[in-house]
Amino acid sequence: MLWLKKLALIAAALLITACATTASAPPEDRDPRDPWEPLNRQVHSFNMAADRAVVRPVARGYQRVTPSPVRTGVRNFFTNLRSPVTIVNLLLQGRPGEGLEHFERFFVNSVYGIGGIFDLASKADMPEHDADLGMTFAAWGWEDSRFLMLPFLGPSTVRDGIGFYGDTFVNPIWERAREEGAYGLLGLNIIQLRAGLLPLDAQMQAAFDDYIFLRDGFFQRRQFLLQGDDAELPDYDAFLDDEDWDDWE
Repeated sequence: MLWLKKLALIAAALLITACATTASAPPEDRDPRDPWEPLNRQVHSFNMAADRAVVRPVARGYQRVTPSPVRTGVRNFFTNLRSPVTIVNLLLQGRPGEGLEHFERFFVNSVYGIGGIFDLASKADMPEHDADLGMTFAAWGWEDSRFLMLPFLGPSTVRDGIGFYGDTFVNPIWERAREEGAYGLLGLNIIQLRAGLLPLDAQMQAAFDDYIFLRDGFFQRRQFLLQGDDAELPDYDAFLDDEDWDDWE
């Protein structure tokens, strides 16, 4: 298709730009979790260029023209659609009680919340859980994995990247896109997710090294999901310019 060729040309141009502007730490100074830092930085630069050129402008437009209650309903709808991924992985992790709780939440929001547009389960204080195949692999013993920046998808690891691909087979959004070509639904999900991250743009811009800030933030979030309150917090102060950080305080 012509639009696919145009997209490929844009992606190639962005990748060339990324490769030309990427810098990385020498091998002895690299984080042991990130031995592929040079390649990851190139992919990160590509992602940031694609975000500035396409994704962020569309997300900002979506936020401007869409009323807040509608955006909330769209977010609830997509969160509810992801419930099968959570339920399956809770069962795979040997957490049937939590899997049942999340299924009840999914049932209430799907039936009484009009497909999940209204999050009635949260108003009823029904428990919400978070689980994916990457977390399942970790529960099965794959605890350490190399950091991997994925094109368009952002920070991940080898373990979580494989897990993400596996989750797409039980995620209705990706399943419809793959089997029925319903890319509009997938695109709307990406845009609403990016719109929700717009308030963090200023912090990314204030970061001394936005790649490290994003990478360590990803690791901290994943550790929290796996370990709860036992997860250690990274030193974010080290990645922010002093003047910019003073403005935030």
